[in-house]
Amino acid sequence: MFTGIVESKAQLVEINPNQSNISFVFESELTSEFKVDQSVSHNGVCLTIEKIDGKRYQVTAIEETLLKTSLGNLKVGDFANLERSMKADARFDGHIVQGHVDQIGICKKITDLDGSWQIDIEYDESVGNITVEKGSICFNGISLTVFNSKENGFSVAIIPYTWIHTNMHTMKEGDTVNLEFDIVGKYLAKLHKPFIGKM
Repeated sequence: MFTGIVESKAQLVEINPNQSNISFVFESELTSEFKVDQSVSHNGVCLTIEKIDGKRYQVTAIEETLLKTSLGNLKVGDFANLERSMKADARFDGHIVQGHVDQIGICKKITDLDGSWQIDIEYDESVGNITVEKGSICFNGISLTVFNSKENGFSVAIIPYTWIHTNMHTMKEGDTVNLEFDIVGKYLAKLHKPFIGKM
């Protein structure tokens, strides 16, 4: 389990296709604290560390992951937001994040608000995911608060610390982003679904 509080960034240095999968080699200052078989969130996607060599390490995304996330769009030189799984005795500063991306969204607009940034996201509502005003969203591995919630989109506000210390500052309009919707909201929506139309 994760919390959406990004610890660091890793730079992609190699992309190695392997049948329907892709192995990614990243470089990070955290590798001395990593271990093989450890789960680490990369832009909100839970991936298993397979190899470690100095400051470099390898993870692999299978076809299902590539289809449902934006990992397949990464290029050598890109940065990924990293978060290791939560410790039992750690502070819970974000929200419950599983590292299982529900769907991708599209960055429609980035607005510089002279000290913060507003990012407007659009997603396919037919999948059944929802947001609520002032609710939580995991956005490329970052726990953020939703506003301007609507049926097929929402906005988030980015403070300078998050803008600088994540890959958010590299985002451009038209980019795809990984979205994991709030797990509590997903359970409530599923429980409510059988009653829709019976009331």
